Amino acid sequence: MKIIETVKELRNELKPHRQGTIGFVPTMGYLHQGHLSLVERAKQECDTVVMSIFVNPLQFGPNEDLDRYPRDLERDAALAEAAGVDYLFHPSVSEMYPTEILTQVHVEKVTERLCGASRPGHFAGVTTVVTKLFHIVEPQRAYFGMKDAQQVAVIEQMVTDLHFPVTIVPCPTVREADGLALSSRNVYLSPEEREQALILNQSLREAKEKWVQGCFSHADEITEYVRKRIQTKPLADIDYVETLSYPRLEPLGERMGERMIVAVAVRFGKTRLIDNVLLDGRGEETCSVR
Repeated sequence: MKIIETVKELRNELKPHRQGTIGFVPTMGYLHQGHLSLVERAKQECDTVVMSIFVNPLQFGPNEDLDRYPRDLERDAALAEAAGVDYLFHPSVSEMYPTEILTQVHVEKVTERLCGASRPGHFAGVTTVVTKLFHIVEPQRAYFGMKDAQQVAVIEQMVTDLHFPVTIVPCPTVREADGLALSSRNVYLSPEEREQALILNQSLREAKEKWVQGCFSHADEITEYVRKRIQTKPLADIDYVETLSYPRLEPLGERMGERMIVAVAVRFGKTRLIDNVLLDGRGEETCSVR
């Protein structure tokens, strides 16, 4: 594996590989098995795999955790190489943003709910940096985890609208054995916070089971069920719980959609965690208790 820090060098290195398929895994580093599962999928489908590690300041708000976001390049490089990454792109902020940036990419509507509502400007930062990375790497396939399902929806919309010649490959959320979704931010959790954070996956899994059984008549009932289950944990500070259409992320209210997402963002102490579950099709009317 070769570690590259400049745009020019990466473009030069990738020239001989452009006749084959280049797969791209963009990350902010502090790698975990979720990131490595994306590499594994890319290795199966592509001739060359590029991973980026770049903590993008554009997607952090003024009161968010940019400065304390975990970083460990030596550790990450060892994990990436062991996973089979061919090129690790690790640019500096000045390399990615050499001058004041006057051009940003904005996706409307699909960015206006969930994390887009509670983190203003976040997705403009995401779409801008992903656009830059796509132009630098020029991959045929790019891999993103479904833990951040809104991010996947936003990037797919951008790629469709702007005719990017890249296929977005959504990959399943990877979890700890107890169900907690893997996240670089999990290291911030105290033992008690981490134990209570298990309610996120538990409540979403329960909601899906009840939905399959036909226990909900409309989307708002799903939302209320998940909210009440999370509120049973005293350390849980809810940012949002919503049930929306997917991937358009439109409110459903007292309706159901053919494909829905139940998405949550909850703080435990200073750590903000997100999780979600997708509901495809319609639940069967077999619920014994309404």
